[in-house]
Amino acid sequence: MNEPDPFAAWVRQTLGHAPKDADLFRRALTHGSQGGPSYERLEFLGDRVLGLAMAAWLYGRFPDEPEGKLSARLNMLVSRETCAEVGREAGIPAQLILGKQARDDGAQMSDNVVGDAVESMIGALFCETDFRTASDAVKRLWGDRLDRLEEAPKHPKSALQEWAAARQCRPPVYTLVGRDGPHHAPRFTVQVEVGGRRGGAAQADGSSKQEAETAAAAALMAQLA
Repeated sequence: MNEPDPFAAWVRQTLGHAPKDADLFRRALTHGSQGGPSYERLEFLGDRVLGLAMAAWLYGRFPDEPEGKLSARLNMLVSRETCAEVGREAGIPAQLILGKQARDDGAQMSDNVVGDAVESMIGALFCETDFRTASDAVKRLWGDRLDRLEEAPKHPKSALQEWAAARQCRPPVYTLVGRDGPHHAPRFTVQVEVGGRRGGAAQADGSSKQEAETAAAAALMAQLA
């Protein structure tokens, strides 16, 4: 009698689908530091499947909201931070296949790596099944996150720009002041300044320049509140 494959059982529990080709899902968890085939192509596909699945879910859940509010919800729900949070809850860090240097550098818990792996798993599921199955898995993984957003969030950079305009300050200026960390898990530090009568400045870091800018804007908004 063949012993059950623990990995295949984990995929079924996580995605609600018993894999026909477990190696496809192993590839979806294989980081480029291994030197062979990695999750990059599946992540490229899964990113688009996730975006469409989430957009369709939001469109049906909030039938009276305009495009701008739906976009704000979408951006938050498919952000790198949210994908990484979803991945950690699903146990993805323990399943990642990493090279020694990446493990030593802490890639197992990197928002970039875990978030990419979530998208690549969705891509693998789409390859093996269809869009409906992948969409159902997105709903399974994201759980009640849609319901937690009672109101469409305002992006911190938009909120800061509106704050500056309302007080006749100059528009926010974002400056990249530092970058460090390994190639697979870089950290960017950004400073944002609002000049004028009631301006200020704040710094924050993130795993991408955009993420760092968003965090800096949020930090400055909290400082100015």
